[in-house]
Amino acid sequence: MRILAVILLALQMHNPVVPVVIGRGDNCIVEFSVPEGSSLGEVRLRYDGIPARAVREVCLVKDGVVVRKGTRLHRTLALKGEPLGGGDYSIRVGLAQFKPKDLSKPFMMGVSSVVIDGRRETPSQDGTTKRRLGVEVAKSGDGVAAYRIPGIATSNKGTLVSVFDIRRDKTSDLQGDIDIGLRRSHDGGVSWSEVSVAMDMGQWGGLPQDQNGIGDPAILVDEATGDLFICALWMHGFPGKMAWWASSDGLSPTQTGQIMISRSSDDGLTWSDPVNITSQVKDPSWLLSLQGPGRGISMSDGALVFAFQHQEGEKRLPYSGIIYSKDHGVTWHAGETCPLPNTTEAQVAEVSEGVLMLNMRNNARTGRAVYTTSDLGKTWKEHPSNLQIQEPVCMASLYGKPDGVMLFSNPDSKKGRVNMTLKGSLDGGMSWPYSVLLYEKEGWGYSCITMIDDATVGILYEERQGSLVFQAVKLSELLGGR
Repeated sequence: MRILAVILLALQMHNPVVPVVIGRGDNCIVEFSVPEGSSLGEVRLRYDGIPARAVREVCLVKDGVVVRKGTRLHRTLALKGEPLGGGDYSIRVGLAQFKPKDLSKPFMMGVSSVVIDGRRETPSQDGTTKRRLGVEVAKSGDGVAAYRIPGIATSNKGTLVSVFDIRRDKTSDLQGDIDIGLRRSHDGGVSWSEVSVAMDMGQWGGLPQDQNGIGDPAILVDEATGDLFICALWMHGFPGKMAWWASSDGLSPTQTGQIMISRSSDDGLTWSDPVNITSQVKDPSWLLSLQGPGRGISMSDGALVFAFQHQEGEKRLPYSGIIYSKDHGVTWHAGETCPLPNTTEAQVAEVSEGVLMLNMRNNARTGRAVYTTSDLGKTWKEHPSNLQIQEPVCMASLYGKPDGVMLFSNPDSKKGRVNMTLKGSLDGGMSWPYSVLLYEKEGWGYSCITMIDDATVGILYEERQGSLVFQAVKLSELLGGR
């Protein structure tokens, strides 16, 4: 009995918190180690809450090599064969392409029993066997090095419109051959249109595509008119250089990065040629200036707002702020800079009528920077939650309406872009007591939140390198039934 207890302790199953992605063949469900000298026989995986036809294949993987494939026994999948020895194991599940009735509904999948040294036992579990479905909106490969920088918004018609960088030749930031990609969903994120290009600067000025990249998109819905806007950074020239270090002062494309805006009046199906608003919002003395990627907002009074950032001085110190339009995107203006330096990639939300919260990436590594303004950025006030949200220095997402309920997502960690977490607040962002962990492993860490409908939160985030995954969570689940 003592030997058996030691074996069972060693056979603890780790259930990683990762999305089970529809159509993907290698979703990791369980990880465990078998001690040397022990013999692993049959492993049974039980699942419920997902159609039997959706489970395409189950594999037992030892040290990275598939050693068993499953056979279906009702809702239990048996991995049979000759006993195997010690080593590191995982179970990977392949899902068929199918359309779930509710993408936000969790299901159960985990190891129910194992046979070790000839005895069937129930292993101990680390973590939960509750799983969540995911949909891969963009995946690197097929001629594209990476898809990055997710933005997503819900149109007035209920269409989910996602935007992102199509990084064709390399995974790094501008400068490079980068366009703004787009996909739309009419069924709450279960299925998506083919990838289209919303913004592409082509071979402008006689220079090739890789010297006319446009990226880091933010998307906004004008709730009064139904029009959609994409704001993005265009770099012209600067071959082989990073925009963050190469962009200079001035206003012309040969000197500095350009802030471009494109509009759609047909629910995101087609987009206008990009309009250059650099001279409207950039101080000529600033260096690189661009939007905070992700999403902008439509205020209760009709003003349109994007988060903004710029560099200044010899040290290229970045600051955050906002740009806004009071005439539905015809003209744009910049507010004053938020006084806290070394902040970038901010997100903005209206926390009460006329009051904007700016939640900023803080490169000083002391927690998320949070300030508010009640006069479109003329003055700023430190928020009580300033520096209280931990981060590993990464872009995050903020969503809120003037009713006290707010949503936030980021890699919930002080070090390393791990633990992609969706958080909820009922007090206007003063505190964030509610959370759902979506992805525990390391990724590139950018994310963007939208509301699919009044009851369901949608999040698009960078999962595996070069891959963007969409998931849905019921607001009631996130907020503990409230």
